Parts: sequence; structure tokens; C-alpha cells
Amino acid sequence: MHGTIFTLLKRYVQTQYDHSTWVRLLEAAGLSAANFDHKSVYPDEHMYRLIGEAATMTGLSADELHEKFGEYLVPDLMYMYQKLLDPNWTTLDMLEHTENTMHRQVRAEHTENNPPVLSVTRLSPDELFIDYVSARRMGALAVGIVRGVASYYNEADCIDVEPTTSEDGEHVRIRVRRLSV
Repeated sequence: MHGTIFTLLKRYVQTQYDHSTWVRLLEAAGLSAANFDHKSVYPDEHMYRLIGEAATMTGLSADELHEKFGEYLVPDLMYMYQKLLDPNWTTLDMLEHTENTMHRQVRAEHTENNPPVLSVTRLSPDELFIDYVSARRMGALAVGIVRGVASYYNEADCIDVEPTTSEDGEHVRIRVRRLSV
């Protein structure tokens, strides 16, 4: 997993809790000496251990934590890839183009990095399905990112995000639709 994600996880923990919580989390995960560099790639196991320990510390499930973290990531991700975004896009447009814009760029810049494969099927102007495929089994993170994208586009109150399969599988289907309000 790319170091940027770990850097943002550290900031998330520090803003939601405090710096000492981050230190305790690293120690509990057996990563006390880890300083994550945003330009490096780290074993996925590091993320699993951190989220697992965070779940124990907070009493929240790993899926809940992944979703919350996914939502938190969006502003930074949008900033990092703003040159690839069409200013006329809506939430659904952004989701439809993620694989061929941001994920393509990540793979080109960092060949050792492998973001999940997203296959998006646009059913109508107001509905689409995202098929998330990744051995990482972090579909809940994807669900959180989708919710974060809706917030980013000020459409959170009119976008329904519904995982239609288990969020901890290698293949997760997410239905996203714009509601009439």
C-alpha cells in the first residue's frame, strides 16, 4: 500500500484523537519504529494490523473504521489529482471516471502500486454500479471514499451509497444513485 495512505491515516488518527493515540496504535500493531514515507510502498499487512488494533482500541468494527477513513481521504485525494478532474463533473461522473483517470495515473507513476480495479457501469444519468475488485478486501474503504466523493461535490444529501455484497470480499458491488429531493 502506498505510503501516502499511511501518512493520511496518521493525520486522521491525530485529528480524530491525538498524537499519543497514533503512537499507541503503532506500538500495539508492532510498528513502533515505522515512519511512513509518502513516496514508498509498504506491505498491506501494516494497514491490516493498524486497522485491527484501532478497532480494538475504539470498539468500532474494521469496516466502520475503513469507511470513516475512506471519507476522510477524499479531500486530499481530490487535491492530489485535481489536474485530472473535469470541473463539470458530478459525484456520479467522478466515480465513473476514477479508474481511467486517477487509478491509471497512480499505476503509471508507481508501478509497484496497485489500487483496486474499479469497473463502473452507468445505468442512467442518476445511477451506477461500481464493481470493486481487490485481494486487499477493503471494500468498506471504497464505500467510504464514495461517500466522501458525494460530500466533496456537496451531494451527500442526495446520493445513496449501498454496498450490495459483503464489504470484506475481493469483489464488492456498490450501487450509487442520485435521489430525487
